[in-house]
Amino acid sequence: MRHKIASVLLVLILGGAVSLFVFKSEPKLNKNFEAEKSFFKNHPFRLGLDLSGGSYLLYQADTSNIDSSQVGDQMQALRDALEKRLNSSDLSGVFGVAENTVRVEGEDKIAIELPGVTDATEAVNKISKTPLLEFKVERPEGEPITVKPGLDGKIDENALQAEQFVVTELTGRYLKKASLEFDPNTRAPIINLQFDDTGTKLFAEITKNNIGKMVAIFLDGSPISTPVVREEIPNGEAYISGAFNPAEARELVRNLNYGALPMTVNNISTKTIGATLGENAVTAGVNAAIIGFLFVISFLILWYRLPGLIASFSLCIFITIMLTLFKLIPVTLTAAGIAGFIISIGIAVDANVLIFERIKEELRSEKSVVDAVSTGFSRAWFSIRDSNISSIITALILFWFGTSLIKGFALTLGMGVLVSMFSAITITKIFLSVFNFTGDGKVARFLFSSGLTR
Repeated sequence: MRHKIASVLLVLILGGAVSLFVFKSEPKLNKNFEAEKSFFKNHPFRLGLDLSGGSYLLYQADTSNIDSSQVGDQMQALRDALEKRLNSSDLSGVFGVAENTVRVEGEDKIAIELPGVTDATEAVNKISKTPLLEFKVERPEGEPITVKPGLDGKIDENALQAEQFVVTELTGRYLKKASLEFDPNTRAPIINLQFDDTGTKLFAEITKNNIGKMVAIFLDGSPISTPVVREEIPNGEAYISGAFNPAEARELVRNLNYGALPMTVNNISTKTIGATLGENAVTAGVNAAIIGFLFVISFLILWYRLPGLIASFSLCIFITIMLTLFKLIPVTLTAAGIAGFIISIGIAVDANVLIFERIKEELRSEKSVVDAVSTGFSRAWFSIRDSNISSIITALILFWFGTSLIKGFALTLGMGVLVSMFSAITITKIFLSVFNFTGDGKVARFLFSSGLTR
């Protein structure tokens, strides 16, 4: 019996500690309206765009010059480069402190969510300025050059020069680092480029096959350097020298390190969700969850009596565990994600109901309360296991094949199902085990019966 009481006390202490963490970890503003920084204050809930307000940007990539078999890889590289730029600490003042979301939509589109950013003008400008770095080689002799004149009837010199070269696989995607150096003789700025392993191999192959020819370096469609290859360069380093001053060179280095894009992108849609709308959605969702939870625990206590009261404590611990996981993982909460969490609460209640109905059946067979509780948990486990496994499989399928909205729902639902199995089977059983009723006393029978009558 002492062991059982110790287990209950341990669960209560851990549950209280988890609840305290959830409460204390929400940041509060000081008198200067700045969030207080500490270990506990550094784990706020991460709200999605629909709850916190912000901006939604949709970009379309130009994949016309990319082989169809490489589009998927190039789009992923584009997503990684944009995410690197958005999450750069130098731009935190522009894009806010919330976690930004960058994902591929369809075959050639990139969707960007900026929670808390209601003025997306500067964000659009910063993203659009991300450079496209390309390495091109001379067009083989005999290949025709076709450049159409502009509306004014003149031929653009950059377009004409670009047609003299053909693209290679080497782009800013394979750039590892860019740094600024100065020519020791002229003190002119020189930009040093260092490629990753794949880029090093591509650059070595390009220089080996084009000795005595020009390899042009294009930035955003314009040539910035057209050096002649003297020998193969196997170490993966290239140098850019051009007619730019130190300030322009530093700007270029910074932009390249933010993430040179493997292709050009164009903003085709910008939507803004007001912070007021997001705040109202959060308030409405919290109120609905609280009211629903109060109705659920009222039903459990009135219908299942003592087991219902125990189940209510178990549900409270289940909710605090889930909220803690949301903070620590962390999970970006959206309206769909909250819906998945609420459904998981219902699944947790369903598990308790199955257990209590099994206990009631055992009591009807004239078993003692202790035996009925033990047998009820054992026999209910198989039904709970099978139903929860089917829910987990459904959540996995939704997460694997669904869109980002569906994935948020599936993630919180799957987490909730797993935690609910622990709370229903383990925590509820630990609490009930301390009520060691023996025999066939009327009080024990009443407390463990259900419904409006005995």
